Amino acid sequence: MTRFVGIDPSTKSGFVALDSSWNVLRDKELTGIGDEDPRRMVTLINEIIAHVRPDDFICIEGFPYDTQRAMFAGGLHHGIRNELFKRKIPYYEVAPNAVKKFVNVSGWEGEVGSKKRLTGPQKKRAVMKAAYEHFGFKHKSDNVVDAYIIARIAYELFIEKQDVRFHILPSYQQEVIQKILNTEPKEVKPKKKKAKS
Repeated sequence: MTRFVGIDPSTKSGFVALDSSWNVLRDKELTGIGDEDPRRMVTLINEIIAHVRPDDFICIEGFPYDTQRAMFAGGLHHGIRNELFKRKIPYYEVAPNAVKKFVNVSGWEGEVGSKKRLTGPQKKRAVMKAAYEHFGFKHKSDNVVDAYIIARIAYELFIEKQDVRFHILPSYQQEVIQKILNTEPKEVKPKKKKAKS
């Protein structure tokens, strides 16, 4: 059975696996062991990969554009991708803004002419509220909520690639899917052997 997996890499990483009926098979916030690196990072990567199965259809949130802990974020993101590469498990990347867009959160509030940019916590609350309004999914962790949205994106990508559409997506969700589909999944491609001369 194919599971649709969303991974939101962070110091508290969100992991969600859905079945083909959008039932949550696993929703978990993963933290690794301790608070000092490299132990925390290595154990967190191992924890995430332990939840992955070879036949999962996976989407991972892309690299954050700005972060207070850039070194940790870069190491974690690369570490997860390296482990998937070693296991020959393909995955799609979902830009952080695409996760918000999939639930119609722009990062701004108010009317035209008096719009205000949402701050980090405000944006997280807006995404959590929108995920509940769109899908009826609630969780105390904003990382797990992001992972749930990413898992739903994985499901929609899978359906779109099968060329079977069971329901019509809102235009903002379809835009996210089409943008991701216009890039290839990250996967291991076997090297071509050179012909002997």
